[in-house]
Amino acid sequence: MRVFFIGFGQAGGKIVDMFLAHDKKLQDGSFRGIAVNSARTDLLGLQNIDMKDRLLIGQTVVKGHGVGTDNVTGAKITADEIDTIINAIDTRGTHDIDAFIVVAGLGGGTGSGGTPVLCRHLKRIYREPVYALAMIPAPEEGRLYSYNAARSLATLVNEADNTFVFDNSAWKEEGESVKSAYDRLNEELVRRFGVLFRAGEVGQFGIGEMVVDSSEIINTLRGGGISTIGYAISDVITKTKPKKSFFSGFGKKEKDDSALTGEDKSAKIIGLVRRAMLGRLTLPCDYTTAERALVLVAGPPNELDRKGVEKSKSWVEENIAGIEVRGGDYPVGSNYIAAVVLLSTIGKAPRISELLEEAKETKQDVVRSSDRTSNLFEDSIDPLFE
Repeated sequence: MRVFFIGFGQAGGKIVDMFLAHDKKLQDGSFRGIAVNSARTDLLGLQNIDMKDRLLIGQTVVKGHGVGTDNVTGAKITADEIDTIINAIDTRGTHDIDAFIVVAGLGGGTGSGGTPVLCRHLKRIYREPVYALAMIPAPEEGRLYSYNAARSLATLVNEADNTFVFDNSAWKEEGESVKSAYDRLNEELVRRFGVLFRAGEVGQFGIGEMVVDSSEIINTLRGGGISTIGYAISDVITKTKPKKSFFSGFGKKEKDDSALTGEDKSAKIIGLVRRAMLGRLTLPCDYTTAERALVLVAGPPNELDRKGVEKSKSWVEENIAGIEVRGGDYPVGSNYIAAVVLLSTIGKAPRISELLEEAKETKQDVVRSSDRTSNLFEDSIDPLFE
């Protein structure tokens, strides 16, 4: 799947930078991307995005210092400079891509405000689907960040073709500050989505028996709304052949048990897929409310089993609301087997409900605070001038 990433804001830029780093390491050439920000220092901190692909917007308004978590200003700046952003995307080339993915943290200002605006314009101009990959803040990051995220997400789900959500609070370890955890969280995110977006590529290990190509992913996501991803990994399951001893040539011929049976492989894959779906998702949710799903198993070719993948798909179909479950395998050179489960168009996610409720309370507090300020000098002496 050939993806054009747009990293919006500080968090979005860092994550796209990591996607391109992985792409260069694997020498795939599947990903291309640009970074857009209103803060000059954030753009300068990137390492894998070319300087010509780092776009500074809003210079006449914020002088390159960012919008200071004001996502209304972030949205306005993006709308004012949308032609500049589209020109930068066209210059990089879009003729052979399968999808756009706008990546942003929704708690700040630039990415939070600009991402819905950019998604709207991309959908209007291009035929390719436009997805958002959005990080929502943990509660301890502050009520302002939660308020920004709620407003942005409520707008974004109507502008993007589908929105992947990554919940920072679900991945932050006990006692760990979100700031110190950022690199680890970003790595977790890039690993999961990297496997999904590379599915269907033809590499040195050939193609899978059940190929998952870009059209399978696009059809899984066509329902819109919010999606989440599960991921599980396991060591390879082939047994090693025992070393021959001095006496191995005498007596009864030893049985070669260097390979597992098909049933063993099937069971291992089914267990891995179950662990991916029932374990920690990028956005914890009620998986039984998902409308569509996609199952992908990646690993060494001799460890992949068609029967195991098919049984896994059947199990997922029995446990979600919809009946559309796609899936396949993806042969790669690795010492591990990875299972990715994409759950699309989620109907119930407690963290989203909590975020929206907190935003309503924050809005009421802002109104009350404004009233108190206006009453402060109500009975004061006359001002010097009107």
